Amino acid sequence: MNHEFVSLNMMLIGFAGSELELWRQGVALASIPVDLSVYDTAPGIAALAQGGVDICVLDGGLPDAVKQAALASTKALRSRPYLFVRAARGAAMPAGMTGMLTKPVDVADAHRLVELCVRTKLPTRALVVDDSSTMRGIVRKILSACRFQLELHESEEGLAALERLRREPFDLVFLDYNMPGFDGCEILSEIKREVPQVAVVMMTATVDTEVADRAAALGALGFLRKPFYPADIDRLLDRFYGFAV
Repeated sequence: MNHEFVSLNMMLIGFAGSELELWRQGVALASIPVDLSVYDTAPGIAALAQGGVDICVLDGGLPDAVKQAALASTKALRSRPYLFVRAARGAAMPAGMTGMLTKPVDVADAHRLVELCVRTKLPTRALVVDDSSTMRGIVRKILSACRFQLELHESEEGLAALERLRREPFDLVFLDYNMPGFDGCEILSEIKREVPQVAVVMMTATVDTEVADRAAALGALGFLRKPFYPADIDRLLDRFYGFAV
């Protein structure tokens, strides 16, 4: 993953006491410099509207009207922050939010949550591999509509994609199963052998469940059956980034 940011601006709204101190300590341990600001509700929403914030975490105990006001305050911004809600595991995510975070239980857990937020704001490079230029365009359009920003690249053939992965850093590969020559699972196997840190999502129009099982056994992050939609990508990216709530 390329860390192109010199630093990130992170805001907490509605936190206090021992939990706030955990967040402060977690930020201090971040892998890149993070400038932290802490606000009560009304001043925080006003500060959000001024821009310059990369990540904002809202206390899940705040009223829904406050969360929506925070979201509304960012809509006119050219560079909008990612908005996270700290809530209990399994809680429904308010509309428009980027992700859900659990309550940190100790400093190590707070550090993990901060790193999770930071990771979403660092450049995430994704390679779309499909022999159909039309399908690559469709996949790009769907990926562009998901909650997270991806830096998208394309390859029309599996071996060419593998060669590119050897030369360039990528975080994600969206790999079609049905391609001339080596099929997607064969390419997946090579990717996991040569660049195991890269997450791979298999795509196919087939209804054969054995393909999904084979991809999972080879280490695929997930499986997408065409046609798929931005919400399907969001669920996969929640898993990729670590939002297991």
